[in-house]
Amino acid sequence: MAEEQQPSQPRREIVTGVPRGARRRPPAHTPARSEISEQTTLGATYVRALMRTQLRSALAALAGLAALMGLLPLAFLLPRSASGALVWVALGLVVYPVMWLVARWYVTRAERNEADFTGLVTDPSDPPGPPTPT
Repeated sequence: MAEEQQPSQPRREIVTGVPRGARRRPPAHTPARSEISEQTTLGATYVRALMRTQLRSALAALAGLAALMGLLPLAFLLPRSASGALVWVALGLVVYPVMWLVARWYVTRAERNEADFTGLVTDPSDPPGPPTPT
């Protein structure tokens, strides 16, 4: 007896494609970087906000230094016998470290402002690194 031939089943094939997470979708909005480079009203608003935060940080640092320098002459109002050593201690040991701390705070704050701005402006789907020229 001849064996019955069963109808051949279709061969299974695996179809592969780009994983869903790796697909590049167009951004839902225009990236802020293009708004800035095209000098639109929104781009000007972004830049103005960065400048405002940088100015606020600079004015806070200036106010701290002005308060420090404004209070320094009070050391000269003390009686002459106590003021000699106190003035040198104030000038040599207090003023410069405080000025250094205020300057360090300002630089850190300015870098944080710029990093926040960069995070706002860059498109999350762009790879990290320097921007590519267009």
